[in-house]
Amino acid sequence: MTNKALLLIDIQNGLDEVEFYGGQRNNPNAEANCSKILNLFRENKWPIFHVRHNSTNPESPLHPSKSGNQIKSMVAPIDDEPVIEKNVNSAFVGTNLKGLLDVEQIDQLIIVGLTTEHCVSTSARMAANLGYQVTVVSDATAAFNKVGIAGERYEAEVIHLTTLATLQGEFAEIMDTQTVLDELSI
Repeated sequence: MTNKALLLIDIQNGLDEVEFYGGQRNNPNAEANCSKILNLFRENKWPIFHVRHNSTNPESPLHPSKSGNQIKSMVAPIDDEPVIEKNVNSAFVGTNLKGLLDVEQIDQLIIVGLTTEHCVSTSARMAANLGYQVTVVSDATAAFNKVGIAGERYEAEVIHLTTLATLQGEFAEIMDTQTVLDELSI
């Protein structure tokens, strides 16, 4: 039997400051989709873990001294839902996340949050390397525009889809929100 948990990564107010992160972002409904999955987990009393990025850069909207560090209200933790505090891309490095998952005997992680190309991807890869069965929810994640090594511009949607393609099969199963909700409701 699979013991599943929801991992909500860096769904913080500061990520609305798109200019700091490269401008345009894709998937404007990502947070609403995160909330749908979160609500199903809450209804079923399944384990939920929130992750908050505490940037070490004092200029970052995610620095602990800034209001942008707060988790967005639509997915904010309630009751005793744990919040994992991190300051690197992986939710597993320098945190007690693995220990908490082990106590709950979790072997499957459903990952949502921001951003696809950074903390979602890094955490999904590390989770797979640690032996977890990982699902990344494609429309409950989002990416930002990027500038390449030669100054070329890459649209957020290209970054998002390419990142998901590099995860698919080797590190994670990629599903959309409705598929995840349907499979969890069986």
